[in-house]
Amino acid sequence: MEDLSLPQDSLFLGFDSSTQSLKATVLDSNLNTVASELVHFDSELPHYKTNGGVYRDPLINERIVSPTLMWVEALDLMLQKLSKSLDFSKIAAVSGSGQQHGSVYWKKDSAAILSSLDPKKPLVDQFGNAFSIKESPIWMDSSTTVQCREIEKAVGGALELSKLTGSRAYERYTGPQIRKIYERQQELYDNTERISLVSSFMASLLIGAYACIDETDGAGMNLMDIKQRGWSKLALEATAPGLEEKLGKLAPSHAVAGYIASYFVERFHFNKNCLVIQWSGDNPNSLAGLTLSTPGDLAISLGTSDTVFGITDDPQPRLEGHVFPNPVDTKGYMVMLVYKNASLTREDVRNRCAEKSWDIFDKYLQQTPPLNGGKMGFFYKEHEILPPLPVGFHRYVLENFTGETLDGVNELEVKEEFDPPSEVRALIEGQFLSMRAHAERFGLPSPPNRIIATGGASANQSILNCLASIYGCDIYTVQRPDSASLGAALRAAHGYLCSKRGSFVPIASMYMDKLEKTSLNSKLAVTAGDQQLVSKYAVMMKKRMEIENRLVEKLGRR
Repeated sequence: MEDLSLPQDSLFLGFDSSTQSLKATVLDSNLNTVASELVHFDSELPHYKTNGGVYRDPLINERIVSPTLMWVEALDLMLQKLSKSLDFSKIAAVSGSGQQHGSVYWKKDSAAILSSLDPKKPLVDQFGNAFSIKESPIWMDSSTTVQCREIEKAVGGALELSKLTGSRAYERYTGPQIRKIYERQQELYDNTERISLVSSFMASLLIGAYACIDETDGAGMNLMDIKQRGWSKLALEATAPGLEEKLGKLAPSHAVAGYIASYFVERFHFNKNCLVIQWSGDNPNSLAGLTLSTPGDLAISLGTSDTVFGITDDPQPRLEGHVFPNPVDTKGYMVMLVYKNASLTREDVRNRCAEKSWDIFDKYLQQTPPLNGGKMGFFYKEHEILPPLPVGFHRYVLENFTGETLDGVNELEVKEEFDPPSEVRALIEGQFLSMRAHAERFGLPSPPNRIIATGGASANQSILNCLASIYGCDIYTVQRPDSASLGAALRAAHGYLCSKRGSFVPIASMYMDKLEKTSLNSKLAVTAGDQQLVSKYAVMMKKRMEIENRLVEKLGRR
């Protein structure tokens, strides 16, 4: 049998270039974490004067950008920090995660700068004139609504664009951002030689040449045909002229971007044979870091935003949510659903109903019966994107509801708050019912094989019990805060193995015998819920989606 083991004594480096910081995780050949480091932009690079890693335009509220050169200097600083404890010559492969949807605009003739770096000078001193646009639009920028509508119209509507590229046009996506630059700053667009995503930009620095955009991160641009895994001529033409040449080619996530540039060999003593594996987006790397690899796997992150990641071979793109190629497979897809109303909305209900105490919130959840006596709520402290509904609170009581059938069940809208315990349960049940319904609509298997729960609220046992009751599968939890940089390090090791073999190998084969022994291990938190109760929740879910569809028709935008 072919040896798929990683070479002893080798190291694998994963970066995460996020909004507020650059993180690094280093794994050994047994996939144990041996080092981690962080560069915080605001505090460690204060001369850029960012707030939360970004600039907010005082004149245009929705315009949010980051100084491109700051990311270059962060890499300088990170390698200096790591060099104090790490022997770079042992690193066999490097990969990384970049905040999704951020874009970098290389000025004409900048390829020459990349290919002739002087190892005696810091990187930051060599890229001052490399960019046609010095401030990169990032995922928080929502100043492109007009361009989104224009692109959707040009390809035959929002749903057509979603079927083609995996998502309808989103303001933060790179395609609409490029269209805005072309429309408003055509001279700068014309003077741009290459457009990178944050992920391919950082990979370009490491190989000393323009790196390809990987297929998974490329799907977050409204420009790529997700079925063909290539640029869509229709989407490109709807965005800006001459764009394909500026974007370069796409590459699979496990592919080798190149060898580490001689700059890093001479300055930091990397091995000249160190591979740089394609960088990808933060969400795909988090999926890799959570060891999700097969259809039926689901991860639910309960944090500042609630995110559902799932893997499927047959996605059904819709007007909400996103489809990307699976970053650790050559055929499958990852589906991502994002909810804005998450931990802050849970805190709001806790403050109103549970005396600002999570213990009381928890007690209320435990003392209310599953299905909440037919009480159901929609809680939107912020404008929600899934479904697209404005700020507001909508409460219903399902009369004659037993969970067996919807025959004879009437919903009665109530204007006042439920009693505190019912309000708490309505909030938690409502979010999980919505997640299950939208995931099923996207083609994700039901029930999933397993759910890996992460984020702050995954520490709450009562919330996890509720999740298991609604989904009907085992719930696992993990204790690793940096899943994106961990995922990048795992992908570095995976890409190394694929390169060594000369063809793709399933990532699961790399860590199957190591899961029990390493920091990758997840632990069983709750076993699958009672199947009769799961069936009753399915009936309630159907009623919830009926009401949600009516609310979207009446109140939703777009």
